[in-house]
Amino acid sequence: MEIRNFWNSGDYIEDNRNNSSIYYNVVIGFGMLLSILWIIFVKSVPFSDFDYYYNLAVSIAGGGQWGDTYTSVGYPIVLAGVFKLFGASVFTAKLFNLLFTFINYICLKYILFKVKLREIDRKIIFFIFVFFPSNIVYNNILGTELIFTSILFIITCLYFGDIKYKYFFIGLLTGLNTMIKPFFIVFFFAVFLVDFLKYKKLLISLRNSLVVLVMCAVVISPWIYRNTKLMGQFTYVSNNGGIVLYINNNSQNNRGRWMDASKVENSIVKTSQYKNANRTQQNKMLSNAAKKWIMSHPAEFMELGFKRLFNTYLFGDDILYSTYGSGISHDMNASIFLYSNFIRVLIFLPAIMYILIYFLKIILSVFRGESHLLDKFKLYLMVIFFMFTCVYFVTEGQGRYAFPETFVFVCCFYFTLKYLAFKFKGIRA
Repeated sequence: MEIRNFWNSGDYIEDNRNNSSIYYNVVIGFGMLLSILWIIFVKSVPFSDFDYYYNLAVSIAGGGQWGDTYTSVGYPIVLAGVFKLFGASVFTAKLFNLLFTFINYICLKYILFKVKLREIDRKIIFFIFVFFPSNIVYNNILGTELIFTSILFIITCLYFGDIKYKYFFIGLLTGLNTMIKPFFIVFFFAVFLVDFLKYKKLLISLRNSLVVLVMCAVVISPWIYRNTKLMGQFTYVSNNGGIVLYINNNSQNNRGRWMDASKVENSIVKTSQYKNANRTQQNKMLSNAAKKWIMSHPAEFMELGFKRLFNTYLFGDDILYSTYGSGISHDMNASIFLYSNFIRVLIFLPAIMYILIYFLKIILSVFRGESHLLDKFKLYLMVIFFMFTCVYFVTEGQGRYAFPETFVFVCCFYFTLKYLAFKFKGIRA
């Protein structure tokens, strides 16, 4: 009888694993199918930044210059490699996006199994993430968000994994992501915060974060050297940080969104000094002007900062980038926006409330000397959220900038539901 129960127990565990594997495979399959159908039937065309990335990738694939230092070119360089192999077309670029979507799904599954969660928790979080509207429709957008998010996911897999020399590899990937979004170099500090708050070992935390920073610097240094040589003076990964600060921090910007730099009062871009300067000099001029305005208008800056965060997290007009030029009617576009933004707010708003409450818990834990008792995964999610949020508060608010944080919001949304369910159960009991 005991022997039979033992083997039955083993069979049950094996069946559970098989059923679990089937569940994730089916969810991934349906998610990928919806993504494929979207790019087949919604034939959008790239515009604005997306058109720039596409044309630059085509140019690089054809032997042209790798950008002019104005903006980061990590994504166009990778896309150019794909075009070199398979030929340049918008459809090819969209098919390439599917690879990143698949990587994101696989990585999230891995992460969920590396952290302390029940199986039901994993399944619900995974389901919500895969079918979150942006994860389907972003396959139609030739932007930096998908590749950037995939690298962030791989970094997260390494961070929660057991691989030897993981901080070395995290540093390499941090460098690659910095080539896509230059602010990502600050990720080394996120590593320091999570490690130190969780383990209370200052020297080890410093060592780990410095390894990440040094390897990141090694990866981006050839590009910095190239840009510096091209401009004749020290030049970072890209030169568009100044213009972003300038157009988003001035007295004419009242929405916290992009505006024409020439519309700024006494705009620098209209001066002969600016027009005669090179990209790096222009970047410094714009950055200095923006910083000067911020220092002299602190209240207006704070107001714009919160408007930028609203535009980023709670106004999902980025969904419309995936239908641009596809011929979809205005009414259909409006319906797509309303539906997707409803889902966005439904998930993001409770998640933000959870993050803010958990942040207070982190502060209290630090004061009590109990931060080591915090859940490492939740601590990581908090640090990632605030890292991105601080950047967007100062720079620019766009719905697509929230895409890399989708997994953060989905996890925190579920944690909110779980907390409320336990509270409700407790009251009824």
